[in-house]
Amino acid sequence: MAPVKVTMEVGTDGVAVITIFNPPVNALAIPIIAGLKEKWTEATMRNDVKAIVLTGNGGRFSGGFDINVFQKVHANGDTSQMPDVSVDLVVNTMEDGKKPAVAAIEGLALGGGLELALGCHARIAAPRAQLGLPELSLGVMPGFGGTQRLPRLIGLSKAVELMMTSKPIMSEEGKKLGLIDAIVPSSELLKVSRQWALDIAERRKPWMRSLHKTDKIGSLSEAHEILKVAREQVKQTAKNMPQHLACIEVIEEGIIHGGYNGVLKEAKVFKDLVLSDTSKGLVHIFFSQRATSKVPNVTDIGLKPRTVKKVAVIGGGLMGSGIATALALSNTIVILKEINSEFLQKGMKAIEANVSGLVARKKLPQDKADKALSMVKGALDYSDFKDVDMVIEAVVENVPLKQKIFSEIEKVCPPHCILATNTSTIDLNIIGENTTSKDRIIGAHFFSPAHIMPLLEIVQTEKTSAQAILDLMAVGKAIKKVPVVVGNCTGFAVNRTFFPYSQGAHILVNLGVDVFRIDTQIASFGLPMGPFQLQDLTGYGVAVAVGKEFRSAFSDRTFMSPLIDLLIKSGRNGKNNGKGYYIYEKGRKPRPDFTVLPIIEESRRLANIMPGGKPISVTDREIVEMILFPVVNEACRVLDEGIVVRASDLDVTSVLGMSFPSYRGGIVFWADTVGAGHIYRSLKKWSELYGNFFKPSRFLEERATKGIPLSAPSSTSSVSRSRM
Repeated sequence: MAPVKVTMEVGTDGVAVITIFNPPVNALAIPIIAGLKEKWTEATMRNDVKAIVLTGNGGRFSGGFDINVFQKVHANGDTSQMPDVSVDLVVNTMEDGKKPAVAAIEGLALGGGLELALGCHARIAAPRAQLGLPELSLGVMPGFGGTQRLPRLIGLSKAVELMMTSKPIMSEEGKKLGLIDAIVPSSELLKVSRQWALDIAERRKPWMRSLHKTDKIGSLSEAHEILKVAREQVKQTAKNMPQHLACIEVIEEGIIHGGYNGVLKEAKVFKDLVLSDTSKGLVHIFFSQRATSKVPNVTDIGLKPRTVKKVAVIGGGLMGSGIATALALSNTIVILKEINSEFLQKGMKAIEANVSGLVARKKLPQDKADKALSMVKGALDYSDFKDVDMVIEAVVENVPLKQKIFSEIEKVCPPHCILATNTSTIDLNIIGENTTSKDRIIGAHFFSPAHIMPLLEIVQTEKTSAQAILDLMAVGKAIKKVPVVVGNCTGFAVNRTFFPYSQGAHILVNLGVDVFRIDTQIASFGLPMGPFQLQDLTGYGVAVAVGKEFRSAFSDRTFMSPLIDLLIKSGRNGKNNGKGYYIYEKGRKPRPDFTVLPIIEESRRLANIMPGGKPISVTDREIVEMILFPVVNEACRVLDEGIVVRASDLDVTSVLGMSFPSYRGGIVFWADTVGAGHIYRSLKKWSELYGNFFKPSRFLEERATKGIPLSAPSSTSSVSRSRM
């Protein structure tokens, strides 16, 4: 590994070039910060140094503060491990230093990296360098003075937008806004930056301390209005997340009481935010997502992924067309097969609509859209399958149909071709029952819409080869997904863990709890919508099909709700026909349909589970817990059976696949913050009142009674027995 260090070279021109070395992104680790202080102090004291240029090695300025430090602080609760960068280094040593400094930015300057650049007296950038302050996405806020300097350089409105969204801009936009002083080719970057620094030293260019600028802030009344609007927006878009409002407060402090007071408040609030549950959850997800790329006996045995150039997708419906779109966007040749020309035409049109939708939303330039569409070819038979590297079957959840397709493709595809299925619930051993190439059979479970949703659940059987898994992981990364490798069972990791989610909601409704109150409480907890609105969105047919699979696999803990059948009989099908639990009208938000209430009453009568025939009384918190604790209980079974490599993989899949709030750290992380003891006692109580659906699993009981976190590795589970 390359050494982590800060170097300084003083040229004959009297410019000291200070360079950060910490590949791959020159993160500001503790030794780097100490090295910057040391070299800056030395440069300031040396008589042969007239000016300073700060840059990063390897074509990257700096990706920001080393997030590993957050992890250590979260583990022991000691914020004294956080170095005093803002005042000690950026204000006192750099900005108020006796020698001018210029930041020479290439590649990226993000978070603390950009904040160091803001503390310099000018910023020169190479073309297309990324600039941004994404700290809010980790539950904190800029902590090295960014909340104060960015508004003073580019104006309050744009600065607030960049911080609140955590989205970077390119150096070209930075130049227009006043963040960047000049853009020069990479080959000229150091030369121009050195000259610029000398020009400041010799007063040919302004010696500008951005903390003291006021010309772009505007009047107090204008600032007050901008911040008021920002507060209203984040109350809508960032519910349950304290860092957004805290950041606005700190920006306001600097506007009212001056930049230096703002910096002091920023340093204090930053340390408070580091210890917040939100930061702990978001940092946990950040590291957990990276850990998914390590799969025992797959990624650690010296195999290299093979190149996958051509993929066949069978089925051009919602999922198939979405998968084909994702592949085509990554420059993979795609054969889309359908059973007749009418279905094929629909599938091809769906791909075109997906791509043009991305163009319309400015997510994709037109030339790349045209290239993607040129990669897709339609087919009505298997003649184009003779040289494909992978097949992804994406037809309806019908076991005989899937078995027939797998028998056929095994015969027509080359021997190296990976045979994948996009099934969301069916056991892979059943799908591949009639094949001989069981080492090539794998699950490629995408989430809808497949070209947008970030998760790819890779399902392995006991016979799937490590090479096939590795190849599919590489394809997943190439199409910008987060691939998570899981074991084989009904529902796999994500849908298996979450099948009690809608079941719990149906139990509550049939116990007499208001359907719209349930949805409101789940949305308040942080999911995008409640379970009933979600059911409206996915369609009742899906609910019936999936329910059947889970009842067959886990009959001891499933609940047969009469409600869905009653809704279908009454002519409702959710969003598909505009009528479900909610009314759907074009251009309007869904609104409760109170004509559904008599149908719910009929369901309650048929289910007959209300104690003494009367609705139960529950608090808002109990509603959330009665829906989510059974999900945690099933997660415990998934962990116990070794369906995932590590508990944090379930956290990632719950966030990326089920939209569980990322700031709560994922389903298992959240459960540990609530406490296994409380979850166990609650489920035990409900199981005695309302039946086996709530019965605590053996794993949960064991962890609760021994005081062991649910996320702690298990020595007895089948993880150790399986490949994973």
